[in-house]
Amino acid sequence: MSRTALDTPAPAVNPAAGRPASPLGVGLCLLSAVAFGLAALFGKQCFAAGFSVSSMLAGRFGIAALVFWLIVAIRRPALPGPRLLLSCLALGGLGYAVQAACYFAALTRINASLVGQILYVYPALVVVLGLALRRESASRRKFAALGCSITGLALLLGYAGSNGPMAPAGVVLAFCSALTYALYITAANGLPEDFDVYLLSALVCSSAAVSVAAFGLSTGSLQLPTHPSGWLWLAPMALVSSVISIGCFLAGLRLVGASTAAILSCLEPVVTAGSAIMVFGDRFNAGQVVGAAIVLAAVVLLRPAAVARDDRISPGWSARSS
Repeated sequence: MSRTALDTPAPAVNPAAGRPASPLGVGLCLLSAVAFGLAALFGKQCFAAGFSVSSMLAGRFGIAALVFWLIVAIRRPALPGPRLLLSCLALGGLGYAVQAACYFAALTRINASLVGQILYVYPALVVVLGLALRRESASRRKFAALGCSITGLALLLGYAGSNGPMAPAGVVLAFCSALTYALYITAANGLPEDFDVYLLSALVCSSAAVSVAAFGLSTGSLQLPTHPSGWLWLAPMALVSSVISIGCFLAGLRLVGASTAAILSCLEPVVTAGSAIMVFGDRFNAGQVVGAAIVLAAVVLLRPAAVARDDRISPGWSARSS
């Protein structure tokens, strides 16, 4: 890959449109969902040790950036041109940083399982954006899986109120996290297909670290932990819920497309809720269990063998970038 090949972003070729979903891509997206799902657990433990949201995120993205840059130094991919470089920095500094800040700020106001559940309105937003931009093809199975995820999440949210009152600010922050994540995924899916995933991750994490650190400095909200355990929890936050999750998701996104990646990632709130129940004692009633099972049904619908047999709803849809 030459440097000039990245000067002008090329249309993203979507492997999910009209082709069988890649088993590797599905597996990477599911692994990413598990790693992301554990972020709430690690984040809550960081906050309990004295980290503020901005300081925890600056440390998380800073450590992850160092790891990704080490991988880049070994792989030595071609560097992007100025236009693509700015796009990647914006993805991290404006997109991913804002999404993460909203998500973890919500964690300080409402319980982890509820935050994870609210976040997952984003697959519906990703599908709508993908179809509107004509980057995704419509299919019966994809919409069936999307319907399962929406129905399951509706049940999860509907029964969440029976466990006690919800702080409105926390709910709003969680929804803002979902919206910014949908925009982030859609933008990332429009990057050139041959752009090195690890270089992209390094740029995204670097700009996100600078963004949250600058915000923390300007608002005086940077706060280091008062207990040494905070640093021990920051390590898995950076390595598991950043390096593994981001790298696997971006790699899987290239192989299955934005809509399929988003729906497969619905495993994340199930992992978040499960870890919150085991560690923090969050309650999960029968209605929420049913909702979680329906969310998992979306993953089953998108298994590679099933997607390979899928039929298009309309031949008028084409997978092209706008």
